[in-house]
Amino acid sequence: MNADAARHAFHSAASGFVELVGEIPPDAWSRPGLGIWDVRALVGHTARGLSTIESYLGAATSLPPVEGPVGYYLRALSDDADAEARAARDAAIAARGREAGEALGDDPGGFVGELARRVEALVARTPDDAPVASPAGRMTLADYLPTRTFELTVHSLDLARALGVNPPAVLAGAVTACCELAGARGGRRPQAPDLLLLMTGRQDLPPGLSVL
Repeated sequence: MNADAARHAFHSAASGFVELVGEIPPDAWSRPGLGIWDVRALVGHTARGLSTIESYLGAATSLPPVEGPVGYYLRALSDDADAEARAARDAAIAARGREAGEALGDDPGGFVGELARRVEALVARTPDDAPVASPAGRMTLADYLPTRTFELTVHSLDLARALGVNPPAVLAGAVTACCELAGARGGRRPQAPDLLLLMTGRQDLPPGLSVL
């Protein structure tokens, strides 16, 4: 994906997320969201797809460089981690989601809308090759944006399912970009043959099969 396409997909994902959050009824924030998260925690976690851009853009890191968005996921979600390390990683992600949900405050929709406007303006005025200190290593903004698009889009789809609504039409471009990234990521996993069978409608595949 070229840099212009990555920016377009990111805008699609951010717009879809903001639209969905604006549709959440006041009594729905404590409904089940995803796994152990309620809707508030799911929205908080998803909003990190925006806020981490502010946090990591231009920051320093001693980690080695990462080769593109696929390299980001290969390093951030490495299959080399043992079961205990993966459990600790998942617990930390869950805790950050709950904390981010609490940080949304009394007006979560307003919080998310303002965050999205601020981050989209930051992205618009920042060059593609600006450095980003991601947790996986040094990246350029152009390479980091697809990982944020992926997080925003997948969790927006999770949120739509939790709310029982259709995904916003504006997400379409982001969904296409995420399918491409998921295919590239899945093709690098040991389970790549099973993932290909899954995408072509085969049955009786291993439980829990995922590109992540």
